[in-house]
Amino acid sequence: MTCTDADEAHDVYLKQCPCRGVLDMLANKWTALAVGEMESGPKRFGELRRKLEGISQKMLTQTLRTLERDGLVARTVYPTVPLRVEYALTDLGRSVTEPLRALRTWSVANIRSIEAARTDYDENATREPSPV
Repeated sequence: MTCTDADEAHDVYLKQCPCRGVLDMLANKWTALAVGEMESGPKRFGELRRKLEGISQKMLTQTLRTLERDGLVARTVYPTVPLRVEYALTDLGRSVTEPLRALRTWSVANIRSIEAARTDYDENATREPSPV
């Protein structure tokens, strides 16, 4: 897949392509889930942590910092006691919600087929290979 910038063309299949890092970030499960949770509006850290079962505090912090650094999330600190911090999708972050939602929807729609394929594979992997 080639993406074109005004100054240069990028090819995500090339190791040195800067688009590859963006693809890696978006393909991360915690990114897809965090962005999905923020689709409905700003969220506090604790809300995200409770919703994203299995994510550690450290991983959620890293994920949110990456999303903020890449311009997909805005972090707002409210001067209250204690401080209140909210995370919200930016326009750029909202622009990626549709493809990530499609990926989550596809995962749910196809989980039974994938589980069946895994079972078949695992059962066949324990058998002796048959000559062709």
